[in-house]
Amino acid sequence: MKKFTIGFLGLLCLLFLVACGGDDTTQTPEYTPEPALEAPDPIQEARNRPDVDREGFAITLPDEISTIISIGPSNTEVLVELGFGDKIVSTDRFSDNVLGIAEGISVLDMMSLDAEFIIELNPDIIFITGMTRVHGDDDPLRLVSDVGIAVIYMPSSVSIDAIIEDIRFMAAVMDAHDAGEAIISYMQAEIDAIREIASTITTTRTVYFEISPAPHLWTLGTGTFINEMIELVGAVNIFADKYSWVSVADEVLLETNPDVIITSVNFMDDPVSEIMNRPGWNTITAVQNGDVFQVSTDYTNRPSHNIIRGLRQIATAVYPEYFQ
Repeated sequence: MKKFTIGFLGLLCLLFLVACGGDDTTQTPEYTPEPALEAPDPIQEARNRPDVDREGFAITLPDEISTIISIGPSNTEVLVELGFGDKIVSTDRFSDNVLGIAEGISVLDMMSLDAEFIIELNPDIIFITGMTRVHGDDDPLRLVSDVGIAVIYMPSSVSIDAIIEDIRFMAAVMDAHDAGEAIISYMQAEIDAIREIASTITTTRTVYFEISPAPHLWTLGTGTFINEMIELVGAVNIFADKYSWVSVADEVLLETNPDVIITSVNFMDDPVSEIMNRPGWNTITAVQNGDVFQVSTDYTNRPSHNIIRGLRQIATAVYPEYFQ
């Protein structure tokens, strides 16, 4: 914009001199453009070990990381995928089913962390989900960081882009840049492949995604990566006009009449059958056509690279004729 402004003013001055018809042949000085500043490369910057965590709090990383506590299953999944599962000495009970961590390690309650016990374990670093914060700037592990143990808070990311940046950040912390970029490249390739197929779909189907069953139905709207996943496969979330996680009434759901129902409920034996047999739900198109499907809670509810597996499950459920 600077070059354009100066060039345009110079042209106006020249036209003014010509219009006056004077003999003055004085030339305007040549303008030398300033060299353009290159935009920072986020991938190159990611090679630098960070000095703040994902919530913006200052951190001091140890030179070497041999032992890790991972609080939050998404953190645990990423660490294992980066190749550090054998360094995890303690985790939370929701990470119990993550393959790649040692058996018999101590299991912590993420909502009631025992700081003194953690100090006794003396880990080099702790990755902890931001869900452990009760409110505001509360720091449940202040005692731990006060003794010099690096505590890194990871927010529960709500978008696919944020999940990718989480992975890039954790890779930088662990000095595993190449491994992190390999995970991200795989994710982006899968997303691009699904997006390309979705672009060929001509009939848009509507989806209701259930994360909690009756009597208190919970679903989601915009501001969630699950909503992004539904849109990526070429479908429409019937509650896209809502924001984040929302409770809905039966009557509203019956009115919206989704083509497909997806549930990630995993605490009952047969959530699909439970939905199919709900009173009054036999009028819903999805129920009438038997288009009610269960997907993995872990793959669709946890903000890690495994959402790609959940994305494939959603795609196959909604458009089986396009995605196999």
